[in-house]
Amino acid sequence: QVQLVESGGGLVQAGGSLRLSCAASGRISFSSNAMGWFRQAPGKEREFVAAISWQAGRTSYAESVKGRFTISRDYAKNTMDLQMDSLKPEDTAVYYCAASRGPFSAETIISWGQGTQVTVSS
Repeated sequence: QVQLVESGGGLVQAGGSLRLSCAASGRISFSSNAMGWFRQAPGKEREFVAAISWQAGRTSYAESVKGRFTISRDYAKNTMDLQMDSLKPEDTAVYYCAASRGPFSAETIISWGQGTQVTVSS
């Protein structure tokens, strides 16, 4: 079982930047094909943000964050980061790190992090 721990959330003004990190325990390359981020704002459903394939490093992004967020992973360290630039108030949410077996989607998630709060003030 892969365990995930996030860090790096906080409060930032609109236009600012934050970097989220996710550390995975265990040999994630054996149990997971991809990692990524979901987020959930108050009163809304959890939504996909970004994902990266563990072996090849291929990335995908939600349209709402494309060009502003960058996902990366360190294969040797079992870590994944999400660099968030040009943040907007609508990016305010709890961000969850996740690992999937197969293509990254809510249906293939095998492990979730505990979540980290990101708040963007206007």
